[in-house]
Amino acid sequence: MVKKIGLVAFILALVLAAVNYDLIVDFIRGDKAARTINTVEQRLLFEKDPTMEELIDALHAKKIIADKEEIRSLVKELNLTEDQLEGGKYVILPETTLRNLMLGFQRGENGRGKDEVLVNVIFNTCRDLNDVAKSVSVCIAADSADLFDYMVSPETLSRYGFTKAQMPAIILPKQYKMEFDTNAEEFVAFMAGKFKEFWNEERLAKLKAIGLKSQSQAVTVASIVYSEQGKVQEEWPIIAGLYLNRIKKGMKLQSDPTFKYCWGHELDDVQILTSKHRDIDCPYNTYKINGLPPGPICITPAKVVDAVLNRADVDYIYMCAKPDYSGKHNFTASDAQHIRNANAYQKWIRTQI
Repeated sequence: MVKKIGLVAFILALVLAAVNYDLIVDFIRGDKAARTINTVEQRLLFEKDPTMEELIDALHAKKIIADKEEIRSLVKELNLTEDQLEGGKYVILPETTLRNLMLGFQRGENGRGKDEVLVNVIFNTCRDLNDVAKSVSVCIAADSADLFDYMVSPETLSRYGFTKAQMPAIILPKQYKMEFDTNAEEFVAFMAGKFKEFWNEERLAKLKAIGLKSQSQAVTVASIVYSEQGKVQEEWPIIAGLYLNRIKKGMKLQSDPTFKYCWGHELDDVQILTSKHRDIDCPYNTYKINGLPPGPICITPAKVVDAVLNRADVDYIYMCAKPDYSGKHNFTASDAQHIRNANAYQKWIRTQI
């Protein structure tokens, strides 16, 4: 029994020694020599994996270390090689031990630096892939032009099975955590993973049940719903039901946001849309084409896509904004009632200008 207790105590001692290795090393070397000299947080951003000298130079330039030779000696002692260094974003706390500092740049099993900090990537309210590229490039190292070019390249479209018009469907906007040194290829692969994760068996079954043939068609319907109604979420399933009814009946969708999309940003501040605006020849103009446009007309949140998949069971085929500032709509299946609703709205909107 005594031998067993002794063995347990010995093992515990080894574990504690391993856990407190940094403290022991600091004690032997002395706190002053073993720690960084920065008194406030410092941030380092590496768009690609740095060389050892680039890393040491950056640490010295940011006044995180005082002695380059001391770090070079530590690197040799740690057997830290240049090919182990990982780019990205790093936050260096005041008086970090030099050992922890350097090992923090070492690539771990997950492919990231051990102390690499993920960045928030946000691209809400984007109209198209160009807007996505601009928004994302503010958050990660990838250049906006490179991002856009990669997203619409024939190789990328072929890899993910989309046309250029359908490609926006792969982007489900929300706040994501990514590595700062994420490039264009890695960004698209990340979004493709989220797309695949979203489109599980349950949603694919609902897609089939509402009569749509592909995920991109569902996102296209959702983009029209979202463009029609950006304020009142309760109306999303109703508007989805309305447009799906039109598709089923073989009617033109006649959605104003689709012909607005054809004009780019030219109609952004236009209050009253006219027949002149509506007469534009464009594959997205649902006043002229039958069925759905070739792809989404905006980058659409996942919850709007879910509203389409869970469409309201309504017989409506018409909608018109209410003559007030509620942002809501009047819905009907009656031609005559729709005309009355439209006239009431047009009369009201002219009094507001």
